[in-house]
This record gives sequence, structure tokens and C-alpha cells, in this order.
Amino acid sequence: MSAKGDLVYAWATNALIREKGESGGAVTALLKFALDEKMVDAVLGVKKGADIYDARPVLITDPDEVIETAGTILGGTLLLSKLFGKYLDGAKDLKIAAALKGCDVMGVYEQAKRRQVNLDNVLMIGLNCGGATTPAMMKRIMSEVFEVDPDSVRKETMYKGHLHIIYDGQQKDISIPKLEEAGYGRRSNCRRCRMKIPRQADLACGQWGVKEEMVGKATFVEVCSQRGAELIDRALEAGAVGIKVPDASCIKARKRREEAILDLADKWRKRDFEPLSSSKERLRMIIEETSRCIKCYTCVEVCPALFNTIKPYITAFPGKVPPELGFHLLRYSHVADSCIDCGQCEDLCPMDIPNALFMHAMEADLEELYGYHAGEDMSLPAVAITEEPDMTD
Repeated sequence: MSAKGDLVYAWATNALIREKGESGGAVTALLKFALDEKMVDAVLGVKKGADIYDARPVLITDPDEVIETAGTILGGTLLLSKLFGKYLDGAKDLKIAAALKGCDVMGVYEQAKRRQVNLDNVLMIGLNCGGATTPAMMKRIMSEVFEVDPDSVRKETMYKGHLHIIYDGQQKDISIPKLEEAGYGRRSNCRRCRMKIPRQADLACGQWGVKEEMVGKATFVEVCSQRGAELIDRALEAGAVGIKVPDASCIKARKRREEAILDLADKWRKRDFEPLSSSKERLRMIIEETSRCIKCYTCVEVCPALFNTIKPYITAFPGKVPPELGFHLLRYSHVADSCIDCGQCEDLCPMDIPNALFMHAMEADLEELYGYHAGEDMSLPAVAITEEPDMTD
């Protein structure tokens, strides 16, 4: 019987799932099994759209279609957690399984605190994540760094701090730190992120710690909850997955990899936050950057720590474009220490305002001051608002 804290290698027993999956297809096999056995009503996943740079969310109720979500899209910057509250009625009457990276899982928790998501109905398979990049940046890397036609690339993976690509039957790779020093690479919020192994999910899965001869053939799985243990046990008993206990050296290698990428995140935080260390300079930058705002409300609508309405922002700040500073201060006050650094407010801003930088810097300061860690569990934030204010008066 599996238990919380167990560490195993896992892989799909179905040959097609193993072939299409990123690391032996364990995650795909577990999602399919959960749907097959009616442990859940649907699977929320991501599948390839027009090309390998196009990530599209999909809700699946047919177990045979789960295989469409197999593999990784490094150029996909979707935040699935917001979809639960916005389009799926917060999973109130629908049990949903999903493979979620760290920011997705944190977003689910922050939404659950705001009663936007029923956490009991969400089975979370967490994905180790070293970071993602935007589709546009990924295409630039292919053409400007690798000097290949982006459309010729068939697969890209991150492994041991390198970006690997397969194109026209050939392979190339480059160090990610080298990429980023040259101005390419991961999104800025991904570089700062410290949620690399989402242990607040039911399972945490990835390739870190997989021994060389099993790379691409097995997934390193950490059991993080009783629900995760039940899923593993039932799938194993039914023959949907195979498992093996990893060697002690592999467990240590996984830990070293996690520590190395966390150290890198701390360096990027220092680098990004240094210009904001002075309160006056921070305020000056916020005023200057937000002066381009066209009040499209995108930063409000995409934030998992905000509610499914823009009503307070419309009511309090009607008309004027760009809006006065209070418009942005209202958003900061609503999110405050609950920013999970998902980067959506920055990625989708049509005026390229570094919203995520400002929000994350504020959250990091409040985390140090109050000790509250956003998105890690169901403890309530010390500062941020979790009840939607009544703006009718």
C-alpha cells in the first residue's frame, strides 16, 4: 500500500501511451485510469493546437481522448487554475482530474480560499516545472539561437539545465543559463518561481532523479496525499501502470536538481527586485509603467487571486483612460500577499506593463514580513482580500 511521502518510478503499461508520453506516460496513464474508473467525471488538460508552440486547454470526458494531452509544450503559458472558477463552475458538481504545474496548483488553492473552487472535487497531479517560455520567444530561440526553421522542430524538452530540440532527424541543445544571459529563455516570472515540485498536489511527477538508462521511460513520482496514494495503488492493481522503487542515489540527485534550480530562482529574484528595493523608486516605476494602461481589465480577469468579476474596478474607476493610480492600487490591495507569480497579468497585458514584477515584489516583501506563503495550503492570507467587497453603496 502506498502512503504519503513514498517515492517511486512509474510508467504506463500501454505501449502507445508510453510512446506519446513525456517520461514513460505515467501521468497520462493515471489520468486515463481515473476517468476510466469514474474516480472523476472529466480530465482538464492541455493539447497541441496548430503546432508545438500552441497550447490549448481541453476538457475530456472520453478516456480514449486523454492521450491527446500526452507530452509537454514548453511554449505554452496557460494557467489552468483560473478555468476551474471561470468556466467549470468551480468544480462544485463535477469531479475533475488535471495535470498541473506549480503555479496552476497554487492558483487552485488561492481560488479555493475565495470559494471559487471546490478543492474536494479536484484531483491534482502536480508536474515538476523548471519554467516555460512564450510561443513567440520559443520561435525566436529556434530561429536566432539554434538557427533552424521553427516549423521543422518536432520536439523540445528541458533536461539537466539544457533545452534540447529534435528537428529534421537531427538534435541540438543549449544551456538554459546561457540562453537567459543572452536575453532568451524562460518567462521572467518562471525564473523567479520557487514552486518547482508542487507537493501540495496529490502526486508530484517529473523526470528529475530518473536514472540515465530510464530517462524518457519512467516518471519520478512523489505521493503527496492519501488520494494520490489511492490513485497509484488502484492503477497498479489494475495494471494501468508499473512502478519501481528508485535507488537512494536517484533520490539524492532529484533533491540536488531541485536545490540547484531554487538557488537559480533566488538569484533571479535578487536581480529582478534590486531596482525596486527603494520604496520611492518602486512607486516611481509603478506610476511610470502603469501610465500606459488602457483599462482593458485583462490583469483583473486572468488573476487566480481575484474574483470572477471586474465590477469593483468599473464602479470605482469609470471612464478615464489611463486610469488613475488608485485603479492599480485597488488590484494590489486585493491580491497583496496572495500573488503566486503565475505571470498571466504580464504575459497578456497589451501594453507590456510589468505587472507580475510589481505584484511579485510586493508579495515577496509581505511573505518575509508575515510568513504567509501563497498557494501552498488552505491557510488564509494575512493581508489580501478573500471576500468580494460590496460595491453597490
